[in-house]
Amino acid sequence: MAEPSSQSTYYNEIAGASIHRLAGISDGIFAVGMTILVLTLAVPAANEVRTDSDLWKALVHLLPGVVTYFMSFLTLGIFWVGQQTQLSQVERSDRDYTWINLAFLLFVTLVPFSTALLAAFYQSRIALVEYWLNILVLGVLILAGAEYAARTHLFNEARRTIIIHAVRRRVYTAQGLYLAATVLCFVDTRLSIGLIVLIQLNYAVAPRIPFLRRL
Repeated sequence: MAEPSSQSTYYNEIAGASIHRLAGISDGIFAVGMTILVLTLAVPAANEVRTDSDLWKALVHLLPGVVTYFMSFLTLGIFWVGQQTQLSQVERSDRDYTWINLAFLLFVTLVPFSTALLAAFYQSRIALVEYWLNILVLGVLILAGAEYAARTHLFNEARRTIIIHAVRRRVYTAQGLYLAATVLCFVDTRLSIGLIVLIQLNYAVAPRIPFLRRL
C-alpha cells in the first residue's frame, strides 16, 4: 500500500505564530526600557554639594531630566497599552505580523536614548525633533501592525472594521497633536515639551470630558 504523499510546509508559513510569545517579549522590553529611563537622572556629585543651598541648586538643575523622564515614561506607557490592546484583539499571528511588532519594539528600545538626548539638550530643536521622530515611527509601526492584521484577517472577523477604525482614529489624532507640539519648538522647545506632556496626560488619564475622551 502506497504511503500518502505529505504536503510541503515552508518554515515561513509556521513561523511567528504565537501571540503569547510576542506579548511576552514585548512586556520584557517595555519593562526594561521604562526602568532604564531613570538612569537619565543622575544624583548630584557629593564633591559639588557643600550646603543645602548647593543641593537645592543641583536639584533644580535636574528639572529638565525629571520632566523628560516623566514624559518618556508616559510615552512608553501609552504605546504599551496601544500594543497590548491590539494583541488582545488578534486571534492568531504569523511571521510578518511578528516582525512588524519586533520593528516596533526596536524603536521602543531607542526611547531611553531619545530621552537622555532631550534631557541634556532640552533647548535644542534637533533633540526635540529627534524625540518626536521616535514617537512618529512608533505610531507608524503600531498602525502598520493593525493594518496588516485587518488585511490578513488576524482580527476577529466580526469586529475587524470596528477595531481598525478605532486604531486609525487614535493614531492619526495622536500623531497630529504630537506634530503640532513639535512645531512649537520654533518658538520655544519648552513649549513643545509642555504640550507633549499635556497630550500624554490626556491619553493616560482619559478624562470624562466628551471632546478629550474622543481624542
